[in-house]
Amino acid sequence: MNVKHILLFLLLLSPAAAWLLFKPVRVLAPQLVSGISCVTETVCMEDSGRYDEADRLYSDAFSFLETSVAPFEEWPRVIFCSTQACFESFGFSKSSAHAVGDYGIVIGPQGWKPRYLRHEMIHHLQAERLGAYKQSRSPDWFREGMAYSLSVDPRQNLAEPWQQYRARFEEWYQRVGKERLWSEAENL
Repeated sequence: MNVKHILLFLLLLSPAAAWLLFKPVRVLAPQLVSGISCVTETVCMEDSGRYDEADRLYSDAFSFLETSVAPFEEWPRVIFCSTQACFESFGFSKSSAHAVGDYGIVIGPQGWKPRYLRHEMIHHLQAERLGAYKQSRSPDWFREGMAYSLSVDPRQNLAEPWQQYRARFEEWYQRVGKERLWSEAENL
């Protein structure tokens, strides 16, 4: 086997390897995950009997963020898991929800609440506006503080360091304002 054949083989094998080894990549094609069906282009679910609940959560979070934070470039895809096994099939276990860049959001069984979806949609907005790489490299206080603050998380006191991140973001945001949010975020 020559080098070209080996490289071609590796190239053909890499999507399958990514699917098996890096589970968050599954948000790109959630309908290939056992038990998941995409009810619409933007809502995929494990339990389609809960579609009305998921649709209401999605619509409310989307409208809230479009009005209070910024318009979306694309409607985020959200995968609603009703069981922990479903959530873990995307590579997540400890959180209630998780955004994967601007590719998709996975909501775990404990995450079916407005604050969680708004929080993760803010991460989606960050990835859209800043690019996924820059968003992932931005300071924690900005990335997480913005999500906790602008999602209007109702908890008065968050565990540390989240409380400190939210306070630091709110102080920064008060200085820069909504109009300069993204241009100033580019400089962080």
